[in-house]
Amino acid sequence: MIGRQTRRTALASLLFGAAATSLARPTAAGTSAGPAPTGAQPTATPSSQPPPSQTPPSQVPASQAPGACTLFPQAIEGPFYFDPKLVTPDIAGDRPGAATTLELRVIESGPCTPIRNARVDIWHADARGVYSGYDGQGDDGRVSAKSDTYLRGTQFSDADGRVTFNTIYPGWYPGRTPHMHIKIFLDATTLVTGQIYFPDAFSQSVYATREPYTVRPVADTTNARDFLFARGGIEGGGTVMAVATSDERIVAQLVIAVDRSGKAASAAPGVGGLFRRMLGQ
Repeated sequence: MIGRQTRRTALASLLFGAAATSLARPTAAGTSAGPAPTGAQPTATPSSQPPPSQTPPSQVPASQAPGACTLFPQAIEGPFYFDPKLVTPDIAGDRPGAATTLELRVIESGPCTPIRNARVDIWHADARGVYSGYDGQGDDGRVSAKSDTYLRGTQFSDADGRVTFNTIYPGWYPGRTPHMHIKIFLDATTLVTGQIYFPDAFSQSVYATREPYTVRPVADTTNARDFLFARGGIEGGGTVMAVATSDERIVAQLVIAVDRSGKAASAAPGVGGLFRRMLGQ
């Protein structure tokens, strides 16, 4: 892994244009327009409701918020993606941190129907802002986790398009706002390569009050200052998850609408889209 400025410059050079607009925008409270988190308020059972595309906005169930069928924006993978083929919902391993449940639902843009058996890969940094699988990390660039595979995992969506991961709240590292990486496949087709974010105020609270985040309580970059997030609907920016705390456990939720054909991902201009077109993905 390269140094702070070099890594950031390298990432910036890989940016490619948007294939779609963002799934959800932060609200005034800084939360996503996505589904209501577990424990925050009761949610309707999606299977008992007509498809959202046939339901007036005022009657859309809480787990399928208005606008949720908007295509999820594509983004660069980041310098840390690799495929360890870890099919497990429990990705925290031995990493200390605030227990977090990540609940995602994959649906098809347009009809808003759930996509079954989509492969969903998640990976993110630990409480110190360190990714598994790489060396040269940490504030001093001397931390190595090259032989580790923590905080990386794969799940396949159920009949309702849902996957759940048990993990920890991600820490921050220089130059980036707290985030997770996500990649979604259907068979051999890449549907989404993106990044998902948290409300600034929520991250600030976690870092200031929970161990071991209190060792580094102030992230150096907020959502508004992050060079990817600030691009709005371009490069996966602006997609903030709905978050809540239930019995000290953090619950983060998001509905992700994708182009089932994979054309939106493969057609993205720039380096990322070029690689996918070369690989036939």
